[in-house]
Amino acid sequence: MSERFQNYRFENLEVWKVGMKIVHECYLLTKKFPKNETFALSDQLQRASTSICLNLAEGSGQPTSKGFALYIQRAKSSTLECVACIKIALQEKFIKDTDVETFLSLSQEEYFKLIALNKSIK
Repeated sequence: MSERFQNYRFENLEVWKVGMKIVHECYLLTKKFPKNETFALSDQLQRASTSICLNLAEGSGQPTSKGFALYIQRAKSSTLECVACIKIALQEKFIKDTDVETFLSLSQEEYFKLIALNKSIK
């Protein structure tokens, strides 16, 4: 990252760091999708993955724990949306089982870390 940006609170969150890895994996995976999926499932997966990080960033700026918890829940929902997109891509044979091992590991890690973070702030 550029040194011109200050370090914001959300960047210290482990869930944000894992979320950034998920974004990277999703962009790598969508490069394997057929070209006719560029504005369909590919776009949906990219938006869902970035939504994980964006919700965590936005939520970290909320003035209350209750407000932040809402954004954590949204990030968790976006994580599940990514998993659903990957399952569709596998079903339609856009990608292979071996392509998604890293993604599946990261998404499972993220899901449970988000649950734990939500519990810790309540």
